Amino acid sequence: MAKRVLLAAPRGYCAGVDRAVVTVEKALDLYGAPVYVRKQIVHNKHVVSTLEKRGAIFVEETDEVPEGATVVFSAHGVSPEVHRQAQERRLKTIDATCPLVTKVHHEARRFAAEDKQILLIGHAGHEEVEGTAGEAPEHITLVDGLDAARSVEIDPDKEVAWLSQTTLSVDETLESVRILKERFPHLQDPPSDDICYATQNRQVAIKQIAPQADLVLIVGSTNSSNSVRLVEVSLEYGAKAAYLIDYAAEISDQWFEGVETIGVSSGASVPEILVEDLLKELSLRGFSDVETITATEEHLLFAIPPELRKDLKAAGKA
Repeated sequence: MAKRVLLAAPRGYCAGVDRAVVTVEKALDLYGAPVYVRKQIVHNKHVVSTLEKRGAIFVEETDEVPEGATVVFSAHGVSPEVHRQAQERRLKTIDATCPLVTKVHHEARRFAAEDKQILLIGHAGHEEVEGTAGEAPEHITLVDGLDAARSVEIDPDKEVAWLSQTTLSVDETLESVRILKERFPHLQDPPSDDICYATQNRQVAIKQIAPQADLVLIVGSTNSSNSVRLVEVSLEYGAKAAYLIDYAAEISDQWFEGVETIGVSSGASVPEILVEDLLKELSLRGFSDVETITATEEHLLFAIPPELRKDLKAAGKA
């Protein structure tokens, strides 16, 4: 059998990531360097280093931003407390939170206003989880993994609802919800699924490829939740081996022993150039036959944040 590559589609940038990266680029064009960014704008090493070269300065917290400077909030969202701190320091803020994360924030506030307990399915310490939990800290309990779903305690006298981080494994989230509903039959669903369309679509595509693959290579960074999930899903659905790499140069010769079919995809914060580099490297190793496996088409686009749009318009650059 000929050596071949099964290339997942869709892969790479989602609408929220594209919007966030373009936001920083346009802010640098309009205001000039430096533009400060709280946390990594998206979880990808290449994107962050490229923007740093253009004059973006990445900080962990708003108190590292000089008073009165411009700061962009990352695609993962921030809590109301972070907005308050920025206001206190008279920072010009541009909020690049993905609209799908903003939707979860709205749901958290609505459930809290109805005095419901909220079980937030997600990973402890992830920026998105911290931002969502900050919307209603007294009402939210984190459920991190299936064991937590089996053991979390709630007030039996209060109504309870669930929300989730947008970049989780679809299968594991559904299993967490199933366990929670078994324990708490009156558990209320969010008005619509919280797992983002891009996360779902990339997992669906890799599920089709994994059973045929001797090796799956996912381009993405280790702190990218949706990229890590793609490796896990590949292994769950039958790939013999699966690895996460930032760059083509990270692949190892040992991975290719006995390999005839390689699956390739990338996380939602990965620029396509990194996938192209990987395909070139695989071609040099004899894997030049590339077949695209398309799970679905994506056409969603998000407008850049209104505060930046307004300034671009005023400058005649909109």
